[in-house]
This record gives sequence, structure tokens and C-alpha cells, in this order.
Amino acid sequence: MKKHMIIGLMMAVCLTNNAQGQKLLGGDASMLPSYEAQHTVYKDFNGKKVSFLPFVKQYGWNAIRVRLFVDPQNAPDSHKDEGVCQDLNYVIKLGQQVKKAGMQLMLDFHYSDTWADPAKQFTPKRWEGCTPQAMTDSVYAYTRASLLALKKAGVVPELIQVGNEITNGMLWPTGNIDPSGSEGFDKLCQFLKAGCKACREVCPQSKIIIHTEKAGDWDITRNYYQQLRRHQVDYDIIGLSYYPMWHKSIPNLGKTLNNLAWLFPDKPVMIVEAAAYYSHDNDQWAKPDQYAEFYPISVEGQTQFTQELVEELNKHRNVTGLFWWYPEENGFENTVLKGWLNRGLFDNHTGMALPALKELSRFK
Repeated sequence: MKKHMIIGLMMAVCLTNNAQGQKLLGGDASMLPSYEAQHTVYKDFNGKKVSFLPFVKQYGWNAIRVRLFVDPQNAPDSHKDEGVCQDLNYVIKLGQQVKKAGMQLMLDFHYSDTWADPAKQFTPKRWEGCTPQAMTDSVYAYTRASLLALKKAGVVPELIQVGNEITNGMLWPTGNIDPSGSEGFDKLCQFLKAGCKACREVCPQSKIIIHTEKAGDWDITRNYYQQLRRHQVDYDIIGLSYYPMWHKSIPNLGKTLNNLAWLFPDKPVMIVEAAAYYSHDNDQWAKPDQYAEFYPISVEGQTQFTQELVEELNKHRNVTGLFWWYPEENGFENTVLKGWLNRGLFDNHTGMALPALKELSRFK
């Protein structure tokens, strides 16, 4: 084998090893302080009382994702009952906990007073009626001010999401888009550039994530990130949500990941949200047999999903992070939420850790 080919192979191996060494495993644990305020008891697999962050760290977790709303006091009461409460002071305190635990922080800007997702991207009350340019300026100023406050408190996020599940745009109706075409991307990318600029200025070492949720639809995913490239949006990582009940099968996810590696070789991919049901007990949002297309709604079904997801992700060198959504859910002897979602990693009836937590550790 020629010398230059050997050197090239050695460099490729080193780059792969470095990428693997930087893999992040964690979850969006934005409700943890709310559970801790009610003295919620978390237990290990044997029923012994544990503290959440040190416990998950034992299973390979090295990062926590935290959401940030603009003015959550303006959220509808029904959304507050679902866990909308994360203002800047809340996030600073939780971020300090995360840093003290020796873990990395992913900050998730929602750019809304309440949930921002594919079905809703409500403009914050303080920005209602703004012109597109004024709204762009507001995104920049708000992002910059928030990051400066975090930095002053010693909480510099290693990763920053500029928007949450913004497949259909953000700051509706101004920033609404057609993700399958080109309509609306001019305004959306204007907002994204403003947020990314603030991130680069205040936290130059942090990695910026653009987060969408159509992991099961390659055509939309491809078009979306191609549009961002055409508009020269400055970001580092492609962030995807993947839930089996909404985003098709795991092999289909694998095809998307392969295609992303080919079309965007300079962009690592992180699954910034993933989860599956283990129950529908006390569930306000799901019917008894709903979402059981690929996995049974049971502890065994959640475990099987996690096994197969991790196995698939480990095949893709471009995948550098996996985050479970709402892992801290624990309805055991508390009233944090009026209903249960039943997609966390602790049993709502007992507070005991679920087997899926062990399976997640295989990602690293």
C-alpha cells in the first residue's frame, strides 16, 4: 500500500476515534427542579433511593438538555400544567446543577412563551405585532442577553439549539414555512442567522444545533437543510427528533442518517429527542392502544425500542449524540403534573428506574 494511502487511513481512524470519544448521551431533564421541589423519590433498579443526576451519570450520561421559554408566565394554564415554567432564572439554577455534576449543557431556545413544536410556534407576547426586521432584532437581542446572563452565572452551554422542532418554521405567522418547498425560508433564515450570530459572539466555543422533527421523511429533511445551506445559515449540528409513533420505523431513520452523512458530510447529527411509551396509565393524551404500531405499550416494548434505536445509531459515525426526552418523569407520590405522559425512564407508580436506562448506556 502506498505511503500516502496509509497516512490517509491513519488520519481517518484518528478522526473516527475522536468523534466516538465525543459522543454525548443524556436527556432533556427540564422538569427536574420541579420534581426536586416536591421531594420526589427516585430509585435505582433495586429500589434504593438515588439522586437523579449522579445516578444517570453512572450509566454514561454526560449531558443534559434544558429548554428556555421567553415569558412562560404568559403561557396558557393548561400548558403550565404540562410543565411550561422554564424562565431564565430557572434555567440558570438548573444549569448550575448540571455543571456541578460535571456534565455538559444543551440549551434549547424555544423562542416562545410556551411549547414550540411542529404544530405550534407561537410568537412571544412581547414580540407580537413586530415587523420582520424588528422581530429579527428581537431574536438577536434576546438570545444575546440570555447567553450573557448564563455566562455571568458560570453556566456556558456547550451546545445551543436555535429553535425547537422548527420544521415548519418559528415565530408564526411571520416565520411560517413550507418545509417541502422554498416558501418562507427567507424570513426563517433571517431569524436563525440573528440567533446564531448572538451565539457566536457570546459563546464562540459552543456548538449550534438546528432542530427539526421529520426524521422519518427524507425528502423534507433534505430540502430543509439544503435551504439552510443556500441561505448560508451558520450552524454546526443537525438535530433531529425521533419518536417511533410519529416518525416511522428505525430502519427508515437509518436511511435518513445515511443520506445526511452523504449530503452533509460536514454536519454531525444528534438525536436531541427520543422516547417511547411504557404505559398509558393516568395518561390524559393517549388512548389504551394508541402508538403501539411498532412496539407494545409496556416496559418490555420501551426496552425493545431503546435496544433497537441504540443498535441503529451505533452504525452511523455521523451520529454524535442521543438525548431522551423527559427522562425525569416520576409521578410517584407527587403532584408535579396533573396527568402522566409515561415516556420517562422511571416508573410513575414506584419511582424505580426502568430497563431502558441501561440500554441507553450502550450508545457510548
